[in-house]
Amino acid sequence: MIKITPDVDLQPLHTLGLNARAQALAWLDDRTQLPALLRTAAEYEQVHVLAGGSNIVFHPHVDGLVVAIRTRGIQLVKEDAQAHYVEVEAGECWHDFVQHCLQQGWYGLENLALIPGTVGAAPMQNIGAYGVEVERFVVWVETLDWQTGEIVRLPKAKCAFAYRDSIFKQKRGRWLILKVRFAFPKRWQAVLDYPDLQQAPELGAEITPAAIFQAVCRIRQEKLPDPALLPNAGSFFKNPIVSAQQAAQIRAQWPELRAFPHGPDTLKLAAGWLLDQAGWKGRCVGPVGMHKNQALVLVNHQKGQAAKVDVDRLVTQIQTDMQALFGLQLEQEPVVI
Repeated sequence: MIKITPDVDLQPLHTLGLNARAQALAWLDDRTQLPALLRTAAEYEQVHVLAGGSNIVFHPHVDGLVVAIRTRGIQLVKEDAQAHYVEVEAGECWHDFVQHCLQQGWYGLENLALIPGTVGAAPMQNIGAYGVEVERFVVWVETLDWQTGEIVRLPKAKCAFAYRDSIFKQKRGRWLILKVRFAFPKRWQAVLDYPDLQQAPELGAEITPAAIFQAVCRIRQEKLPDPALLPNAGSFFKNPIVSAQQAAQIRAQWPELRAFPHGPDTLKLAAGWLLDQAGWKGRCVGPVGMHKNQALVLVNHQKGQAAKVDVDRLVTQIQTDMQALFGLQLEQEPVVI
């Protein structure tokens, strides 16, 4: 059996806190509910998956069935000379999992501390921070194929991971992520590519995973608002990927441009820095705006009143400014449902 609730208020179920209602909501707590979920899903024209709700912009009326994932479980399934192999249910809280890994001596995720959301949402967005992306540790992703009803394990090579992207995001509506297997190398190497981390006082003469974890938590807490206190969807725009030539053209006018190597002849530009230069830090359009400490974070100042139309108005103005000032098309990161 699986519980289905009609006409559900979605505002408490996503961190941006927009006014939104779903036609119906199902809670998936256990794998034994999957057959019932498949039968129920067949009754609706659309099925949407809701994880932690931290990277979503909802329409005011969401047609179809929304499936909230709440499955739990973390298991060390094997260990060899190279790595620890850990399988995690999709509903586990991501930050709690990162903490658990640190306690167990499974290192590598410390740069991804305090990212909101669930383990199942991590590969969909290929979450990343401070020089690390989750794809680095993924072995396979176990999914339910809505089209066939089969459970399929997609190896990393078939997940089409890219910057804030994956096959799960490209074909949203095809897959329901159930479980992820990670491999954490026993030969740990610190990733300190970003100045904020390099200058962190937590890092002493001996750099440890715990010290990096503590530094990342402090930095994020200083820069990013708590969604429980000020509704937000985290980083709202992707960092633009540009050619070295385009970066040089922008730097000619903006010598302090923050850019990082990304690939062959490409650079990743810091979207937050670009928004700062355009005067968007702390600026509002109606009930929504960009955070006073981090211009990359869109916040909702009027929970209970703001809706998707307000977000769209703000995003359009920002994208217009970015095109005019830098010749860049800033791309929204959160998915729209």
